[in-house]
Amino acid sequence: MPSEKTGFVTIQEPDSRSDLSQRLNLSEPDQAYNFLVHVNAADDAAAQVDLKRLRRKIDWYIVPIMFLCYTMQFIDKVSLNYAAVMGLAKDLKLQGNDFTNAATSFFIAYLVAEVPNGYILNKVPAGKWLGANVVLWGIATACTAAAHNYRSLLAARIFLGIFEAAIAPSLMLISSQYYTKSEQAPRFSFWYCGLGIGQILGGAVSYGFQQVKNPSFQGWKAMFVLLGVVTIVIGIATAFLIPDSPMTARFLSETEKAALLRHVSVNKTGVVNKHFKPKHVLEALMDIQLWLMMLITILVSISSGIITTYSATLIRNIGYAPPRAALLNMPSGIISIFSTLMVGYGVRYLPSGHRWAWIVVCCVPGILGGALMSFLPSGKTNANKAGLLAGIYLINFVVPILVIIYQWIASNIAGSTKRVVSMALISGAFSVGNIVGPQTFQAKDAPQFIPAKITVLATQAAGAAVSVVLFGYYRYANAQKEKREAATGAHDISVDTTSWSNQTDKENVKFRYVY
Repeated sequence: MPSEKTGFVTIQEPDSRSDLSQRLNLSEPDQAYNFLVHVNAADDAAAQVDLKRLRRKIDWYIVPIMFLCYTMQFIDKVSLNYAAVMGLAKDLKLQGNDFTNAATSFFIAYLVAEVPNGYILNKVPAGKWLGANVVLWGIATACTAAAHNYRSLLAARIFLGIFEAAIAPSLMLISSQYYTKSEQAPRFSFWYCGLGIGQILGGAVSYGFQQVKNPSFQGWKAMFVLLGVVTIVIGIATAFLIPDSPMTARFLSETEKAALLRHVSVNKTGVVNKHFKPKHVLEALMDIQLWLMMLITILVSISSGIITTYSATLIRNIGYAPPRAALLNMPSGIISIFSTLMVGYGVRYLPSGHRWAWIVVCCVPGILGGALMSFLPSGKTNANKAGLLAGIYLINFVVPILVIIYQWIASNIAGSTKRVVSMALISGAFSVGNIVGPQTFQAKDAPQFIPAKITVLATQAAGAAVSVVLFGYYRYANAQKEKREAATGAHDISVDTTSWSNQTDKENVKFRYVY
């Protein structure tokens, strides 16, 4: 069996690909397997490739593009948060819970769109699908400037949610194709840092456009147009630059492609397989690990939904003017970046990784932040202002929990159909949390919004508890696999077919879960 350190497998040169596939009972081989056989993967040249240099080459080519996409999806998504303190509610004559409902509509559309995303990503190259959706949500962002009442704002947010739904499953799928399980963690963190950069840039952009004093084209409208244009340019670049798969990557030589595929074969999750298997969908829907991951995602996303939608409003309600509230939102981005990188490198380089423990570590500051927001009154004293700001900032430590979940899905779900369906379900769970979170902000609870703040405290504590349960499940599942493998007498062969046979994590007796 290949080790994660090298990932190399020895494939003996066959008389033909069909003969070898038939001999090894590979009825639905992964496209990576076909490529390795076609290019004669037994060639020693692939074994001589410097994997560290190859990883750096891939890092510099695809990670920056994914980072830019995630940065813009976050800024475009939360631009409504900034527009709220720039006069949007007044200009559009929003009343009662109109703003909350507009924020929620994005995530309802996001949730609904995940259903077709799961199927489409099994058939269409992730890079092309991502690029097309980035362009479309850029158009939706720019069109928000044309909103003139509640209904037109609602329409713009719904279309934005539909197109942004592709971002998370697409980036998870692309990242999982190029890296082993332990290598994925910091790479997921790199592009997810776009969220923190988005928080910083969003505050700066909001502050800048608040200086626009044009009564016929308000600052928030100009902000939406600029963000939309930038997003469209990045979307076009994404469609052209992100390869359809490692096998078609123009920036890699044939030898480098073979070396990469042999290296990532240790994942046993495959690379590209277009066969849609309904039984894999059923297995995903009945998988305990997936339901536990979805529960953690919902709990964490309730808190993140509150902060991303209402942080500027909360800071303003502490007693700061709108321009200063925008600037005071920027430190949240610094905390998001720090915690995301901390978790990514911790999983990669600390012994055993222990993703579940990192979730608990991240929830503790979130719990503390929720407590400060809930039990410190919004007074006029500097002490209260500092404590309330600290609470808002501390909640941003929950940001990397979603990175852990994304990477867990990429590492622990095998089988092409099951994997893309699982990624879509996790993205759907993210939207559910973000639907619930903003709805805890009711107009009748203004200006302190105590129920929403207590919700942050409770959901973080619950998220930490569920992660411990998931850890226990993985220990049990791996022990059961050890027993099955011993009972069936499974042994290594010259070609590790379990790497490319499109088996799910439950079907593959050699598959082991990381926790």
